[in-house]
Amino acid sequence: MAAAAAAAVVSGLSVLALPGDGSPPRPGPERLAGRPPKAPADSRTAAVSALLEERAAALRARDELAFLSSVDPKAPTDFHDRQRALFHNLADVPLARWSYHLDAADVLPSAPLPPVPGDEVWAPRVSLEYALQAVDTVPTRRTMGYLFVRRGDSWYLTSDDALETRGRTTWRGPWDFAPCRTATTAAGLVVGHDDNRELVERVAGMLDESADRVSRVWGTDWARRVAVLLPSTGDELRSLVGAEFAVDGIAAVAVADGVDTSARRVEGPRIVLNPMTAAGLSDTALGVVLRHEITHVAARADTADGAPMWMLEGFADYVGYRDSGIAPEHVAPELARQVRGGGPPADLPSDRDFHLAGRRLDLAYQQAWSVVGYLAGRVGEQRLVLLYRRVAGSSSPGAVDVALREVAGMSTAQLLAGWREHLVRTFG
Repeated sequence: MAAAAAAAVVSGLSVLALPGDGSPPRPGPERLAGRPPKAPADSRTAAVSALLEERAAALRARDELAFLSSVDPKAPTDFHDRQRALFHNLADVPLARWSYHLDAADVLPSAPLPPVPGDEVWAPRVSLEYALQAVDTVPTRRTMGYLFVRRGDSWYLTSDDALETRGRTTWRGPWDFAPCRTATTAAGLVVGHDDNRELVERVAGMLDESADRVSRVWGTDWARRVAVLLPSTGDELRSLVGAEFAVDGIAAVAVADGVDTSARRVEGPRIVLNPMTAAGLSDTALGVVLRHEITHVAARADTADGAPMWMLEGFADYVGYRDSGIAPEHVAPELARQVRGGGPPADLPSDRDFHLAGRRLDLAYQQAWSVVGYLAGRVGEQRLVLLYRRVAGSSSPGAVDVALREVAGMSTAQLLAGWREHLVRTFG
């Protein structure tokens, strides 16, 4: 149990907004030397937009022939195979929306584009807008690195990876890796693959209760629908959470494509389980992980970037471990050793502590869990939630002390002193 609990603790680092591709605006299209003049921009835009609309409609209608007709007939065989696989891989995914958007004002210049035999090549910015049925309250958009070719009067999609060296990378969802297998519950959707179907069913069986237990603390002012993704490989995991994020050693990550706290709008909130660790967790530990990550999803609209990590991760761990039956010394073994060996910590964990590794990262999470649990014991859960909204809703360092005084009736110094005494009583 101690090992399982420790694995669940490391499931944090969860509040992430995935960045876009970061490519700067590009100048307008240029004429390709030695090729016929391009069609007027409005005709080209209309033709490719119509192609994308027909492609999206075909996918929604499950019309494979119409979907594949959007693909360049002279494109490499492997691209055709991947497009056919994409169509079939999405068959079991309940979609509320699937459409493409073309930005003709943001086009890569033609001169260095990959050489594709044809009358004309074009690389406008394209984004996929999609929403999962009964999960997403608003759709989310992801960049697609599409390259188009004209053959006579017809336009086709000829590649989705030829522009990677130019900063246009196609976002890959679970359906780009293998056929998706889904399980729908009252609280959301679990998406996995054939090789982890057992874990899909296991998570689905725990999802409703986990979401309900989060609502008991946080309240019902959130969508109360969760999408859990179960990748099969490390490559798929990195694609879903971002290549820049270190995923080794964690059990799960909560991500979002876009967050607007002023409008309380969250696009693409997802919980992504690490296939290398999640399957080996006990039901108790997996429940802790799910509640931790669902807490991040529930609170994301009220969580500003730059808010103190000790509150964000400590609160999620508090909800995750609440009523789990796991003893404090098993939840926080590193913290217990610290208190017994050298005394309680001299300060609250800093944001830097949550970017460390190994036992130092474990210690940061355990300290955060403990300080939030101490606050819950002092002010009660209702005021703890109010305190979270106040502290996590601002990235200003001074907001913490103000919120503590106004909500909890204590200063940061008094919180630290009281928490240190609490640690000695608990672990001393």
